[in-house]
Amino acid sequence: MWLPLLRRTRNAEPGIAGPVRLDRRTKRLVGRLRPGDIALIDHVDLDRVAADSLVAVRAAAVLNTRPSISGRYPNLGPEVLIEAGVPLIDDLGEDLFNRVREGRTLRVDGSTVYLDGEPIAHGVRQDAESVGKAMADAREGLSVQLEAFAANTMEYLKQEKDLLLDGVGVPEIDTRIAGRHALIVVRGYDYQADLEVLRPYIREFKPVLIGVDGGADALVEAGYSPDMIVGDMDSVSDDVLRCGAEVIVHAYPDGRAPGLARVHHLGVPAKLFPAAATSEDIALLLADGKGASLIVAVGRHRDLVEFLDKGRGGMSSSFLVQLKVGGKLVDAKGVSRLYRQNISASSLLLLVLSAVAAMASAVAVSTVAKAYLGLLAEWWNNLIFHVQRFF
Repeated sequence: MWLPLLRRTRNAEPGIAGPVRLDRRTKRLVGRLRPGDIALIDHVDLDRVAADSLVAVRAAAVLNTRPSISGRYPNLGPEVLIEAGVPLIDDLGEDLFNRVREGRTLRVDGSTVYLDGEPIAHGVRQDAESVGKAMADAREGLSVQLEAFAANTMEYLKQEKDLLLDGVGVPEIDTRIAGRHALIVVRGYDYQADLEVLRPYIREFKPVLIGVDGGADALVEAGYSPDMIVGDMDSVSDDVLRCGAEVIVHAYPDGRAPGLARVHHLGVPAKLFPAAATSEDIALLLADGKGASLIVAVGRHRDLVEFLDKGRGGMSSSFLVQLKVGGKLVDAKGVSRLYRQNISASSLLLLVLSAVAAMASAVAVSTVAKAYLGLLAEWWNNLIFHVQRFF
C-alpha cells in the first residue's frame, strides 16, 4: 500500500501541499498526473477503475467537486483510495474549477482546501468509517438500479437489434480476423496481471491484438504492438495512435464522433463504427462479426456489480453483447489469481541437482567421458605443479 507524503509548505503549515491538476474527465486527468500532484476531479460515484488509476500515479490527494458515493449504488472507487491511504475530500462544489488553475499549489488540511494561505473550499473528508456507512446505505437502493439496468437493456435491444442479430453496421476493416484468435484489452480491473500471465498464450497463438482506448497503451506498455485500436479516442495516447494500428472510432448512432477530429488532427486514417453500445462492446462485436474463432477479453466489465460501478446506463449493452458473442468469449479476468508461473527455489534447486546427477551417471558409464576426465585431471595436476614452482 502506498501512502502519500505529507509535504509542508514554506511556512510549515499543516496538511498536504502540491501542484493541482484538474479535469472533469478522470481518465484524461491521470495522463497528466505525476507523483505528489493533487487531483481535482468532477466524478460522481467514483468507480474502481478511476480510483485504481489515481493510486497508480501516486496522487497526493483527490479533491472531488461531487459526492464520490451518491447512494444510488455501492460504487467501489472510494474504498480503493482509502485503503491506499490517499486522502479523499468530497462535495467541494463545482465553483472550485473556476477558482484554481492548472499547476497552482494547493494545500489540503482536514476537509478544507487552501490557495495562497486562504481557504477556498470546504468539503467532506472521507475515511473508512464514512465510506463503509455510505456503501451500506447505497446497497439498500440497489433494487431501483436493477430496474433501471433492465429498462436500459430492453431499450438497447430495440435500438440495436439489427446490429446484434445480423451485424448490420459493422464497418469493413483491413485487419484479417477470420479464423484467428482475437485478444481484446480494456484498461479495467487486473488488466496488467492478466496480460502478464497471458504471455505464453500470445506467443504461441499470435492473436489479433485489439486495444480499446487506453487498452492500446496497456498493450504497448506490456511490450506488444496493437493491430487495432477501437474506441472514443479520449484516453489513448498520441504516440500509440500513430503506431500503425488500424483505428476504428466509436461514434454515436447518429454518426457524430467527437474522437474523429483528434485522429484526423494527428494524420491517422480511421473508420467509424456508429453504435449505442460501449467501446468494449463494439470491439467484441467487431471481432465476432469478422469471424474470430476465439475472443479473449482482458480488463472488461463482466458482472452486474462492475456494470453498476461503471455508473453508465450504456453498460447494459454489455449483457446483450455477451449473449451475442456466446461461447467464443473467454474472460481473462482473474487468470493471474488462478494460475501462476512462479518456480519455487526448492523446485529450481531440485532441477539443478537432477541435472548434475544425470551428468554424473553419464560420465560413470561412458568410456569417452572417463578419458576426457583423465585428461582434465592431468591438465589440472600440471597446472598445480607449475604454480608451485614459483614458490
